[in-house]
Amino acid sequence: MVSKLFHNMGLDDLDIGYLFIALFVLCVILIILLAIQIRKTSLLKKRLDKFVLGKDGKSLEKDIIALYEDNKFLKMGVEKNKKDIRTLYKNMEKTFQKIGVVKYDAFKQMGGQLSFSLALLDENNNGFILNSVHSTDGCYTYTKEIKGGACEISLGEEEQEALAMAMGE
Repeated sequence: MVSKLFHNMGLDDLDIGYLFIALFVLCVILIILLAIQIRKTSLLKKRLDKFVLGKDGKSLEKDIIALYEDNKFLKMGVEKNKKDIRTLYKNMEKTFQKIGVVKYDAFKQMGGQLSFSLALLDENNNGFILNSVHSTDGCYTYTKEIKGGACEISLGEEEQEALAMAMGE
């Protein structure tokens, strides 16, 4: 049996069994692809249902706007915190951060080490040295200003030691 259609297409010799087998294989491949697409669509629908979770378009829009507002509020808070931290660091430069203390016996008496030199410096090695000298007659306290880790007035041995200790030398 020769089909006019096959004859017009120049396929007179084509066995119709091969044609059915090719069409059957093509249908099986299409069914497999369709099953894969149905599975992907099902997973996507589950994810979407989980996302909206029974909400309509209006309530979902409200949730998104609320998240946007929360995000804006958090950004403002972060900026304020950054500004506050910068202010704190700036203020910390001026506070005494470095300390050196040396106790000593000023007059080599039997009274013990009651005299001391105390160096207090800020981040830039500015500050002062407080020297307290204890003797049998009384207690005398002196201060010397420190700028950039140096003093215009000569320092005693204990004062130099306290200054070096404060500067970490």
